[in-house]
Amino acid sequence: MVKKALNIFIIFLICFSTNSITHNGLFAQKASKVDWLNFEQLEDSLQVKPKKVFVFFYADWCTYCHKMERVAFEDESVIETLQNDYYVVKMDIESEETIVFGNTEFKNKNINKRKSVHEIPLMMANRKGKPFSLPAMVLLDQNFEAKARYFQYLDAQQMLEILKN
Repeated sequence: MVKKALNIFIIFLICFSTNSITHNGLFAQKASKVDWLNFEQLEDSLQVKPKKVFVFFYADWCTYCHKMERVAFEDESVIETLQNDYYVVKMDIESEETIVFGNTEFKNKNINKRKSVHEIPLMMANRKGKPFSLPAMVLLDQNFEAKARYFQYLDAQQMLEILKN
């Protein structure tokens, strides 16, 4: 009985110690993440150094947006490509903020409506004859001209393909 209790205690200590060590970073790898900008930061960055831009529009209620954040935007290759080749912007489409970009004010004119959409995503991620949908991504060249728009879930491999083209 004492031997069994001792074995359980040793197993508990091993599990606790391993969990503690990895959570304190002794054996854990440094986790990279995407350094998202807002539109004000983007404008400042573009003035200093023109670069391609990747914009990710999301909403808290968008299941596929959250899945992309967990899958595509946590992939080391995607993170590295975004950080090296793009300025990356992430925007909640339901934002109530007034955003000044390019000396123009942009607002969410439908704040009191259900699932309201801010002017910026409506302008940048529109599709003729189709309603606005998420997830939405816009790729712009270094001259801030839209080169591609995507309106679906993308996994890490698909994301890499569009970022490298």
